[in-house]
Amino acid sequence: MAILKVTRLGHPVLRKVTAIIPAEELQFPGMQDFIDDMIETMKDYDGVGLAADQVFESKQIAVLEVSENPRYPQKPKVPLTVLVNPRITPLSEDMEDDWEGCLSIPDLRGRVPRYKTIRVQALDRDGNELDFVAEDFHARVIQHEFDHLNGKVYLDRMRDFSTLTFLQEFARYWLRT
Repeated sequence: MAILKVTRLGHPVLRKVTAIIPAEELQFPGMQDFIDDMIETMKDYDGVGLAADQVFESKQIAVLEVSENPRYPQKPKVPLTVLVNPRITPLSEDMEDDWEGCLSIPDLRGRVPRYKTIRVQALDRDGNELDFVAEDFHARVIQHEFDHLNGKVYLDRMRDFSTLTFLQEFARYWLRT
């Protein structure tokens, strides 16, 4: 396995809609190695999610996991999940603003509105169908990665930029509120 270089905001690959993956392509050893590399990269960067375009591959693949993450110590655990060709459907109009950051936009945080409850349909890394409901932080992480796969970043979802802050100022001024 390998740690992959993470794309930063400004690279065109982050603004393109990624390509659908044929299910049979998931059986290729190179594809499985790539997914393993994505997982290792996400963990190495202390991320809770990573989309393929964040490592320069325009493919509909995202990985996520929340487990003893130093960047999100109070957040509920989310099992390691691989989403291929995901589709999401909001299950209500209820939204919540909360803080987000991004490995492709290092050292910044901002408050982003997201649906609280979504239905997720995708393939797993073996091509099996997934169909589940995600809520709260789990739903937020999936929506964040889904946006990446569709050429968007969390800045595009912010209602205003008054909460956009560098990490040092976030820790100093915003964590207390």
